[in-house]
Amino acid sequence: MDLDGYFEAFTRRDWLTIEEGHVRIAVIGLGGFARNRALPAIQDGRFCETTVLVSGSPEKAEGVASEFGIERVIDYEAFHDGDASEAYDAVYVATPPAFHEEYAKTATRLEKHVLCEKPLATDISGAERMVEACAEAGVVLMTAYRLRTEPSIRRMREMIADGAIGEPVQVHGGFSTRLLDHADSDSWRLDPEVAGGGALMDLGVYPLNTARFLLGVDPETVQATTHSSGPPFDRVDEHAAFQLAFPEGASASCTASFDAHPDSRLQVLGTDGQLLIREPFGGDVSQELVVERGESHTEYTGTPVDEVREEFDYFAHCIIAGGDCETDGEDGLADLRAIEAAYESAETGERVEINP
Repeated sequence: MDLDGYFEAFTRRDWLTIEEGHVRIAVIGLGGFARNRALPAIQDGRFCETTVLVSGSPEKAEGVASEFGIERVIDYEAFHDGDASEAYDAVYVATPPAFHEEYAKTATRLEKHVLCEKPLATDISGAERMVEACAEAGVVLMTAYRLRTEPSIRRMREMIADGAIGEPVQVHGGFSTRLLDHADSDSWRLDPEVAGGGALMDLGVYPLNTARFLLGVDPETVQATTHSSGPPFDRVDEHAAFQLAFPEGASASCTASFDAHPDSRLQVLGTDGQLLIREPFGGDVSQELVVERGESHTEYTGTPVDEVREEFDYFAHCIIAGGDCETDGEDGLADLRAIEAAYESAETGERVEINP
């Protein structure tokens, strides 16, 4: 099989069907990711513009507004009251998970489209209500899985679908970090009421969602284990490992950790070859894609692409062009079903069926 075609125009936006359009975004929540990654990505993108900032500290937000040339800054109460709603078409919800539902519901009441950070909610019921509210309002609900628009991941999916490595047999994905190197011990990520879970919920969702995307099918069962060594991780899972069983026999082995050497990796093993990406989940994919088939070994190394910029442009594309959104609310809901089953498995020690 000739693999050259996959590496030509490697960064192509295979989803792009429009030449122009413009979506005004209200960014809700100004944590580190929103300030350092999302706002610059929107500014550099093709189809989006940030026109409103929503923050619990509008005075502090003024500096951010000045940096990015944003004219309107409002607080959360004003957002719920509909202030400045004429100045934006969609919202990006970048708050901790426990607050996603309330801001998404207000957005639907204001008939605004919603891009929501993962996980979609802290539990299945909250995610279901978000999906229902957006459907009733007729607005786009997209879960912020930035890897879905990352070129290496999209080319990997194409190769798997085309049989470049034969039938996929196993996916191996892991994501670990030292949370306390960049967060305090009172971080919301260590509060299960706010985060919904620990390493499994916050980091494990990356290999989980990516495995589902690459294989094009949802898992049927999961077996999981979790462990915490003590404070400050005593209320959430510090380390997690889980194995997903997919239809037709494929499986995915995934790990996540809040307190281990920083690392991320993704491998898909097929009957005739394998695909490997180094550092896929850390925020800046290296574009080092390894393809092995039989005795052939191909490595592609290219210029990194800002996956967050790609994500926002894809969101705008879904609004402007219409049609299906690959990372809609149902997609986020499917991950929560798998995560909830994984937590049940970790508690009971049994393999658990994932209810569709």
